[in-house]
Amino acid sequence: MILGDGGEATAASRKSQSNEPAVRRKSLAGRGNVRYSRFPHLDGIPPRILPARTPPPAMQTPIQFAGETHSNQIRTTIAMQEPVALRTFTPSQGVLARSAGVFHFTPEGRRLYDYTSGVLVANLGHNPRRWLQRFAHYMAWTPELIGGELAAEGEYGEAVTMTAYNAITPVEAESVKRLVKNVQSWPGGRRLDTVMWAASGSEAIQKALWACLHRDPARDLILATRYGFHGKKGLAGAVTGSEADPERDPRVKFISFPRQEVDDVSKYGQSLDLGPYEAELEALWKEHGSRINCLITEPYLGGGGSYHVPAAYHQMLRRFCDAHDILLILDEVQANFGRTGRMFAFEACGIEPDFVVLGKGLGNGVPVSAVVGRGDVMASLKYGEASDTWSANPLGCAAVLATLDEFETTDVLARTRELTPVFFAGLNRLKETGLIAKVRGEGMVFGIECAAGLGLDSRHVAVEIVKAAYLGEPGGDGIHLLGPLAGNVIRISPPNVITRAQAIASLGLLHRVISRLAGRGTSPANGVAAVLASAR
Repeated sequence: MILGDGGEATAASRKSQSNEPAVRRKSLAGRGNVRYSRFPHLDGIPPRILPARTPPPAMQTPIQFAGETHSNQIRTTIAMQEPVALRTFTPSQGVLARSAGVFHFTPEGRRLYDYTSGVLVANLGHNPRRWLQRFAHYMAWTPELIGGELAAEGEYGEAVTMTAYNAITPVEAESVKRLVKNVQSWPGGRRLDTVMWAASGSEAIQKALWACLHRDPARDLILATRYGFHGKKGLAGAVTGSEADPERDPRVKFISFPRQEVDDVSKYGQSLDLGPYEAELEALWKEHGSRINCLITEPYLGGGGSYHVPAAYHQMLRRFCDAHDILLILDEVQANFGRTGRMFAFEACGIEPDFVVLGKGLGNGVPVSAVVGRGDVMASLKYGEASDTWSANPLGCAAVLATLDEFETTDVLARTRELTPVFFAGLNRLKETGLIAKVRGEGMVFGIECAAGLGLDSRHVAVEIVKAAYLGEPGGDGIHLLGPLAGNVIRISPPNVITRAQAIASLGLLHRVISRLAGRGTSPANGVAAVLASAR
């Protein structure tokens, strides 16, 4: 991999760009004022000469890989014309031209197992045909409307509107009814009777917090579990991370989430000492009392390093909230629609949240999110206080209906749970390489914590593993991973529809890739056999 200027072609391209304005300046020199026949109000104003456009320093070294000419060109375009802030750092920066099921395909035609699900979004896989057909049906997109030759200018088709701000569509009403019915059908969903739509997870989190704070303005404090991730915008950003982060909101008080006790699957099943956590909560109540309004947490600590706690922890939080009339918000944006092996994680937690926040897998690729919760609390918000351009848009509602159809008519949840031990066996076997220290997870979301090695600290080892997985095997497949969480944890979260054969093959590939990186050879046949044997 080249982390530099992208080679001679890229350097030459930049040189050509830097020369253009100099030539243009020379040709315009001495021309004085200019007349613009079409824009008389500009007559007499000298033309403005723009300087050469060069990328900011952070973008001068686009990621490049040998043999990926088209991908490298695309990476360079993005590096030149988009800020790095649009993405979290991923050392492979895969260019994805097409996707199907559990696979991505690069512009060069290389196949990648998707171990990200587009960051926990494509739970049903990429471009599932039946889902697409249902989605099109709910939007009334008929073959005659979108098929055939390119339409002439001025032709319009009659279908569901794609925007209905401040209006209501039948597809919205159907999706609200179906979503509430589904949520309430699971143990723990009894309190959740009203839907407040949004377009992203962080927006939905903010709306849930608004509703809670509006219930009683005198109760202005929010408790949030430390090192959680709820988003980057507004109040969602305020309840993310810890008190040590910059730009903290004084209304937010952080509480501990178990990590050391559950940092490896070998510790699962052990009893969790709740004493310190209960004492921390009671100390906060003693200090702040009825100013505490709500508590927000996650089923598992996702962005904080993939820590999965026993149900006893969340049940303790529910008891505390019940004792003090505190509203409990469960952020399931990364957990809903089967990711933990259950339709909703509150079922596995054994609790009844006051609000559950849904997103990502809710739309299987279409941007949509929702707060499902207590209507009596949401009623404290007045007209317009939770509105925005895209909430309840028909595209999102149609996607929710198509997703509900699939989960309600297939055994995807049961198949997810059946594959969980297969992934634990395959990922635990990575410890043999010396580069993986700990494994944790549930359902179809796991974290592998890297160890120091190769003369590098664990954070840099994680980066090297992501790159090596992307490159895969010569002439064979690779694996698409995201940049490490919490520094040295790599998330493993393929679509829930991955088959057993695909799971075994991809886990074997990952083991061979990391073994090769560590300098330890491995037999592909023996590797697959070992995973199968240990997972039975």
